[in-house]
Parts: sequence; structure tokens; C-alpha cells
Amino acid sequence: MSTTDPLLRADGIERAYGGLKAVDVDHFEVAAGTIVALIGPNGAGKTTLFNVLTGFERCDAGSWVFDGQNLSDKAAYQIARSGMVRTFQAARVFPRLSVADNVRLGAQNQKGERLFASLVPKLWAEQDRDLGQRARELVEWVGLGAKADDLAGTLSGGQRKLLDLARATMAEPKLLMLDEPMAGVNPALRESLLDKIGSLPAQGVTVLFVEHDMDVVSAVSDRVVCMAEGRIIADGTAAEVAANEQVVHAYLGGSSDDLRDMSAERPRQQP
Repeated sequence: MSTTDPLLRADGIERAYGGLKAVDVDHFEVAAGTIVALIGPNGAGKTTLFNVLTGFERCDAGSWVFDGQNLSDKAAYQIARSGMVRTFQAARVFPRLSVADNVRLGAQNQKGERLFASLVPKLWAEQDRDLGQRARELVEWVGLGAKADDLAGTLSGGQRKLLDLARATMAEPKLLMLDEPMAGVNPALRESLLDKIGSLPAQGVTVLFVEHDMDVVSAVSDRVVCMAEGRIIADGTAAEVAANEQVVHAYLGGSSDDLRDMSAERPRQQP
């Protein structure tokens, strides 16, 4: 599916491990202001594609442009600074820092991180106060306000996913890439996390996420892309992808029971 001026456009992306080609994507793009779900069976290449696009792995071929900037040869930190921010399947926290301080670390261009400026507090004190306030606002936003001063190591797995989302949002991303954000999250927290993800486009954040839960995909996505054996085999709305025979075969081995609910269009949740 092609858009006139996509936020992210990738062409000819290839990544192989020995004789196994994990990613072989001819064309992939994400339009600004949308939520795109990337689905597929285990081993389809979804996370590898994430790793390549965000600089955590080098591709063997291909290029990609984000917000008008070619990022093909950039390091992970440079890609993050450009506005493409990601999370990982397993939430990563600093266990001996508070929840609020974990979120504060996500802010970019902190003046106090520079060697000279760190020795002169008046150069960064005002920004530090502002970032501290913003961090606590985001902690409240994800529903962890009561735990803002608790050590992050005391959080449950689901709460760590919420913390991950808050910290990534603290970086003010243009594109937020979430790798299985619902994995290991209990039903009560899943609804809260889903609501937060659904509200991000209204805040100017485009979302690309990997997910296996078809209810989540159909509820929150504008567009669904399915991968299998490293290739994109379907691209469209949730209903269109669910009705695709290649998807049914690749994703469920020929059984469409879990995809049947997606065959009827469901409106995306509104913030």
C-alpha cells in the first residue's frame, strides 16, 4: 500500500544469517499519523526488520528514508535522535532507579549530560525541572502515578511495559515502534496500554507495532501488514488481511478460526 509522502519508506531490505534470509522486503512504508500493525508467525522476520530499521542490525542490502532523511548507514543512537524510537519485546528498566527517573532518562538533548555543563548546574537546572515535571506527567498518563517514586525493579511485567511506553514517549518520537507491547501483560493492564497506544496519533506520534493478538490488531490499527518467511505477503485493513488466503495459511497453517473475527471491519478505538 503506497502513500504520497510516507513518514517511513524502506526498499529492498535484505538480512540473511548464513543461508537463511530472515528479511527480504521489496517495499514497506508507514504514513504519518497512522497506527500500523506488523503481524506474522514466529520466525517471520518482524523483529529482525525492526532491528534493521532502528540500527540494531546491519542489513545486507536496501535503504530506508525516515522523515526525508536517509538512515540506511546510521547508528542506532542517530536513528533514535532522528525521531524513530523503539521498545523491545522484554521491557528494559533500570531497577535501582525510581519509575519517574526511568522515564526522565528517555528525554533527548539533556544539557546536564554534557561534560562542561554538568559542572555548572545553573545551565541545566531549569530544563531539569521541566523534564522532571514532564516525566511525572507521563507516569500519570500510563497509570503508574502511585508508583512514581518506587524503584522500577519492583514493578510487574505489565507495569514495566507501561513504563517502557512512558519512557519512549518522553523521547518525543515522530515514529514509535513497539515490539510486542502486549506480551506478558495481564487483561486489566492490556486495556490501559491499548488505550494509550490508540491515543498517540492525536499527540502527533505515528505508531508501528508487532503484535500477535488479533483482537488488539483489529481494535487499534489503521493498517495491517503480514510477514511470512521474511517477506510481506499481505497489506491492508484488518479485515482485508484476515480474508487473505496466504495469511490464513502462513499464520494459522490453514485454519482461520482466530482470524474470523477480523473479517468484519471494526472501527479503530478513538482516544
